[in-house]
Amino acid sequence: MSQPSPVGPVESMPTAPAPGLAPAAEPDPPFAPDLSIGSSSTTPYEDYVQADVLTHLQHPLSDDPGEMVFLVTTQVMELWFTVIVHEWSTAAEALRRDDLPVAMAALGRSIHELEALNAAWKPLARLTPAQFNSYRSALGEGSGFQSAMYRRLEFLLGEKSASMLVPHRGAPREHAELEKALQEPSLWDEVLRLLARRGHAVPEAVLRRDPALRYEADPAVEEVWSAVYAGSQESDLVRLGEVLTDVAELVWRWRNDHLVATRRAMGAKVGTAGSAGVAWLEKRARKNVFPELWTARSHV
Repeated sequence: MSQPSPVGPVESMPTAPAPGLAPAAEPDPPFAPDLSIGSSSTTPYEDYVQADVLTHLQHPLSDDPGEMVFLVTTQVMELWFTVIVHEWSTAAEALRRDDLPVAMAALGRSIHELEALNAAWKPLARLTPAQFNSYRSALGEGSGFQSAMYRRLEFLLGEKSASMLVPHRGAPREHAELEKALQEPSLWDEVLRLLARRGHAVPEAVLRRDPALRYEADPAVEEVWSAVYAGSQESDLVRLGEVLTDVAELVWRWRNDHLVATRRAMGAKVGTAGSAGVAWLEKRARKNVFPELWTARSHV
């Protein structure tokens, strides 16, 4: 008797394509994307993200290839400012209605966003003076202090200044948004009002102060935070204080990274638009955000 072939039926063996013929197309793997989407218009991704708009906003004004890095990095920072302003505005509104979980969630998200914002300095952190000078003239009178979205971020922290609206007089929408932000209570104002509603002795003068003025530290507020931190470490106010401290620390790191990058790139020269450059940034880096949260720790 003949033995069965060890390789099975002949028809199961693979065959090579005939000479001159292309192999048959392989079927799409399971769960392959539908490549027909967007074939007659923009894709749903483009409709949602507007990537074509974002990736065509760069218009370098010099021939130096490093300007593209500077320009994109600055635009990325502006986008992060926008997200963080959204989060802190959400937190302030939630605090006004005593919704601490929503406020804490927004502040918690902003911590990760601040970390991403601070990481954006890395492409610029090692610029030499010669590298920066190769496209610095393209900035003209442009300067970071003219950023309307960054100004809104500072206003939310209580760093109010009506004079900072002046550069935006020629842009009605931005000026109106900044004017509104100037007159509204800051995030810190809302925190102190929450403390007062919880029975803590926040001075009436602090609660009724003009929100359009820069916040100044108050010894009585320091005492309130000392009492909060001396109590139960599981209280929601201690948790609020800690997430605000995280925010404050990352804002300080942003300012310090800005200072160091500027010092490396241009030393003590006058900044763009006539600013004091490094001297101005040094002054900013010395200021603590939410000051009583830091000083209260000395009394616990």
